[in-house]
Amino acid sequence: MTRSASCFFFIMLCTCHSANLFAQKNNSIVLFNGKNLAGWDTYIGPPLDDAGKKLSTIAVGLNNDPKHVFTVVKQGGENVIRISGEQWGGISTTKEYSNFHFRLMFKWGSLSWGQKKNKKKDSGLLYYAVGAHGADYGAWMRSQEFQIEEGNSGDYWGVAGGMQDITVTKKSDSSYIYDPAGQLYTFSEKSKVGRHCIKQGDAENASGQWNTLDLYCHGDTSVHVINGKLMMVLYHSSQLENGQVLPLTKGKLQIQSEGAEVFYRHITLKPLDAIPAYLVKLFSKTLP
Repeated sequence: MTRSASCFFFIMLCTCHSANLFAQKNNSIVLFNGKNLAGWDTYIGPPLDDAGKKLSTIAVGLNNDPKHVFTVVKQGGENVIRISGEQWGGISTTKEYSNFHFRLMFKWGSLSWGQKKNKKKDSGLLYYAVGAHGADYGAWMRSQEFQIEEGNSGDYWGVAGGMQDITVTKKSDSSYIYDPAGQLYTFSEKSKVGRHCIKQGDAENASGQWNTLDLYCHGDTSVHVINGKLMMVLYHSSQLENGQVLPLTKGKLQIQSEGAEVFYRHITLKPLDAIPAYLVKLFSKTLP
């Protein structure tokens, strides 16, 4: 995508009125009721050794959590979701969503496990999650990932066939960083640039403090925001299915358990008619 093409895209988005955002103010869907995991399914993949090698080909499975990886606990006087990270898997909404503004708050605990022990604490928000549980690493659904990891929150990963186009600058032979004025590449498992794109800047608070994650999705475009700071804009959400590239613009939301203790609260979703105008202005300012 040329810079002029990028500018044209932003101009088109600016036709969105800020009133669209306020119109949704009282139309929020509460996805965590503050009591239990109603509205969510749990899934745990096969057991792993400390090197991450599967000890079995059989997953612990759907809504079966003998080690209590996913629980609701009291933190600071309110109930929050605790994900221990001891086993790899996730909680996923029972419903699918498209065209939305999704928000949650997260903070890291103190525990880490297995191959992630004493490393950066890791989790992730998977959106447009479709298909079978365990499609990626035996633990997660096909999806687009909004990375939640110490120091890397806001990155993108394509999961089990998820694909996105992102404007980037090449950082090294194997890494690319989001740049709104950069070259457009497709990120996926099969792409020459791989399935991982690094976000711009860093906005995460110190470990143990709460962070706010905002994900805006409309049509095949999505925007990653951490603590009010733009991390990246992603285009042409799609998936690879039996060698064919198909749209991926609707699916479940899945929050990962990936070797680290993490807490989540205030999980909400609002329908979107368009990308909010103030966001367009935010990332338009970074254009040359």
